[in-house]
Amino acid sequence: MIRALQRLLRWLFMQAEAVFNRAFGDRLNPLYYLGAIVFYLFWIVAFTGLYLYVFFDTAVSGAYASVEALTHQQRFVGGIMRSVHRYASDGMVVLMFVHMLRYFAFDRLRGFRWFAWVTGVGLIWLVYVSGVGGYMLPWDRLGQFVTVASFEWLDWLPGFGGSLIRNVIYPENVNDRFFSLLVFMHIGAPLLTLLLMWVHIQRVPKASTQPPRPIAIGVLGMLVLMSLWQPVLSQGGPADLTVAVAQVALDWFYLGFFPLIYALPLSQSWALAIGVTLLLALLPWLRLRRGARSQEMHIEVHPGPRRITAMPGETILEAGLRAGLALPYECRNGGCQVCVCNVLQGEVDHGMYQPEALTDAMRASGKTLMCCATALNEVAIEVEVESIDPGGVAPVMQREARIESMRPLSEDVMQLMLSLPGGERMDFGAGQYINILLEGGQARAYSFANAPHDNALIELHVKLFPGGLFSPRVFTSLKVGDTLSIEGPFGRFTLRPGDRPILLVATSTGFAPIKSIVEDAFHRGVRRPMRLYWGVRRIADLYMREECERWQREHDNFTFIPVLSREPAPEWTGRKGHVDTAILADFPDLRGHEVYICGSVQLVSNAVPAFLAQGLDEGSCFTDAFTPGQSASGPHTP
Repeated sequence: MIRALQRLLRWLFMQAEAVFNRAFGDRLNPLYYLGAIVFYLFWIVAFTGLYLYVFFDTAVSGAYASVEALTHQQRFVGGIMRSVHRYASDGMVVLMFVHMLRYFAFDRLRGFRWFAWVTGVGLIWLVYVSGVGGYMLPWDRLGQFVTVASFEWLDWLPGFGGSLIRNVIYPENVNDRFFSLLVFMHIGAPLLTLLLMWVHIQRVPKASTQPPRPIAIGVLGMLVLMSLWQPVLSQGGPADLTVAVAQVALDWFYLGFFPLIYALPLSQSWALAIGVTLLLALLPWLRLRRGARSQEMHIEVHPGPRRITAMPGETILEAGLRAGLALPYECRNGGCQVCVCNVLQGEVDHGMYQPEALTDAMRASGKTLMCCATALNEVAIEVEVESIDPGGVAPVMQREARIESMRPLSEDVMQLMLSLPGGERMDFGAGQYINILLEGGQARAYSFANAPHDNALIELHVKLFPGGLFSPRVFTSLKVGDTLSIEGPFGRFTLRPGDRPILLVATSTGFAPIKSIVEDAFHRGVRRPMRLYWGVRRIADLYMREECERWQREHDNFTFIPVLSREPAPEWTGRKGHVDTAILADFPDLRGHEVYICGSVQLVSNAVPAFLAQGLDEGSCFTDAFTPGQSASGPHTP
């Protein structure tokens, strides 16, 4: 029954959203900004309410007269303010229920979303308490009816025993103090509502609290036009507790429940209100959707890569925003194409979306909408680089790092192991780098040499460049216990998902990011063939040769080929010459391969055209070039 109702509601919402898309465009569809419009209406209600309060007489004898003066003597200010206040309040109720109904229809109330759903149920009560209190204050015949009916209903609760109704049914008991209490409640309840609205969105990543400006202008304009067309007026003259209210025109958005107070015994009306509230509050746990994913899934976001975790039922966009990624998005409801991405690996449930936003051809090419798609297994996606904030793939940190150890790897390469304060860890992708900040605004960049999963310390390989700003200090003055200012991570030289054989090319300390990539691939169980070509001048420059040979022994999908370019020792029987020449000799046809090159600018400028001429696809060649002594603004220095 519930599933059938949800399917019907989903179909209705999708049809309505399609109509609105054609009318307003997918970027300005009001149905995609229901929560934000509710926030906006709250501020309109608050602003107009403050204006009304300035001219309102809180004495019971002057309340009605002050409202009438405000309405008729300030017709084009006070009257409009009063009407906008009323219509904006009604709009809040309507859109809150539509917003809630949409979340129910798309089953977005279970798992981690229970918090937003339950606080939303609480918001309904607070909004109604605020609105009903507002109908009491004009102290007209409608205000009299609402006040008496409300206190009669509340008087049924244990502990009151008729004391509440005695305070409002007799004229002598309705004094200024009582009326001031009503005013205080009408001000206090909205403040609590605002607080709960803030709590309500805390688990919604990047929740929008303001609609786009054209929608905001349109909503305000509509409220003003309604106020001019049908001004809100007092009903039946001032309240008179000596005469029972015979007939009033109810605002059914707020007061639709009131006829039930008299149509049903008070116990039954209370049972109905409590029962509906409990039913709504317990909906997230009443039934698990058939086939729903009940475990967390890992998602790898490229470029980066950044590895994030999606909770059960969480969309890719929600998981990415919660992890701090600067992902592109707009409507968050499958109506536009802003959050489209490529699914490189794994399977996703595409969810519900408008056909124009994700066509069959787009799905067939491996695309999906992050705002609707949920991961069915381990997934890797790629987002267009130009659509991402360059610093948004991984959160950039700036910290003071402590040198924990210094170990010479060769006569001119030093291994630095750094720790962050308080045991903090830096989240990075294999192949990325950090900047070491120096005096005078200078910086030097060094690649992570350790894998992301082994990030208790940061491993750097620093090559000595005589006359450099930083590397000579590593070999002369720096010592264990010293601190360095660092920031990062940066860079997009990272392993892409896929099934193509991988060729890794490094010269000198360009081996550092390659080491991080290889160790990360082993850790993640990547089974693609990997061949590492490490080009150096002499045998001594292969400062981690034993490590590479161990990888080759332990992993049947890894091959290590060292290449010496100058002064090879007589006993050297391995490859000689330039590393790019060795690859061209081994692979006359590079089609179907992926190549990752980290080395000097000269290596990259020579190797890339030659590889492309030998069949390598341009989209399968990834480089990270460096020159000694570069600043942080350019390619980095391993």
